[in-house]
Amino acid sequence: MSSAAATEAGSMTERLTLVEGVREGLHTEMERDDRVMVLGEDVGKNGGVFRATEGLYDEFGGGRVVDTPLAESGIVGSAIGLALSGLRPVAEMQFMGFMYPAFDQLVSHAARLRSRSHGQYTCPLVVRAPYGGGIRAPEHHSESKEAFFVHEPGLKVVIPSTPADAKGLLTAAIRDPDPVMFLEPKLIYRAFREEVPQKSYEVSLGEAAVRREGSDISVYTWGAMTRPTLIAADNLADEHGVDCEVVDLRTLSPLDAGTVVASFEKTGRAAVVHEAPKTGGVGAEIATTIQEEALMYQEAPIKRIAGLDAPIPLHALEDYYLPQAVRIQDGILETVEF
Repeated sequence: MSSAAATEAGSMTERLTLVEGVREGLHTEMERDDRVMVLGEDVGKNGGVFRATEGLYDEFGGGRVVDTPLAESGIVGSAIGLALSGLRPVAEMQFMGFMYPAFDQLVSHAARLRSRSHGQYTCPLVVRAPYGGGIRAPEHHSESKEAFFVHEPGLKVVIPSTPADAKGLLTAAIRDPDPVMFLEPKLIYRAFREEVPQKSYEVSLGEAAVRREGSDISVYTWGAMTRPTLIAADNLADEHGVDCEVVDLRTLSPLDAGTVVASFEKTGRAAVVHEAPKTGGVGAEIATTIQEEALMYQEAPIKRIAGLDAPIPLHALEDYYLPQAVRIQDGILETVEF
């Protein structure tokens, strides 16, 4: 279900930012299903570091909105136990860079419970984390390491880029029987507003969205990089007559390979835009999928426009590290002119 379809599905809408879409997703599911609960550092009375859980404590109480110690491994480990006990926990990591202490819980336990029990048990939990750069934060606050979790069988990885998708994808993630990493691009938490249905709805996991139709090149992206990619596409159309198709993957695992390949078969050229380091990034998986499934349609090398193979720098160089619309535009043009 696309953002537009989700908006059409609701008779009553409100204009929300992305972080408000996250909060609405939590609220509607907690209201609908009393098994849903939230836990994490400062998620209760304080409403979370980005206020994504603001107001939930007052409405649902301390039994369902639980402030935890500063102990990420304990937060996720507790969430696994709660999920196995029949609840639907949503654990918040304050930043993606703080998730590393919980890595063992995620890959050794949450991701493996279905296979370990031969399908007898599932682990229906969501781990939310603001991720990505661009907000001038210190070390460990700006990582984009989605590839870590895409590599792990048993984990689903979801990244919204619009307020309507944030609510609908989070709803689908909470209802999913397996663990979902729900990564929220904090750079665009409050960057824009759009109409979001007030009613509860799902945006299906594993389905990409074509944000812009085009015929010359397919550009694949997700999260905060979707907006500069669309800007670059519009600039290329105006200045060079290049017609870009922009595909927002939305779910990295499972990957919507069908939409990826169908778009490439139409255009014959491709670029992938992500802010994570280039080497071993999800862009390489997309490029390989195209090579395996649609090689005979290829007209030019596939371009990866990504972050650098270095820790994300502090303020002075952050804009240089992140793909901006100009760098995206240059990379696309290079591929089209090959």
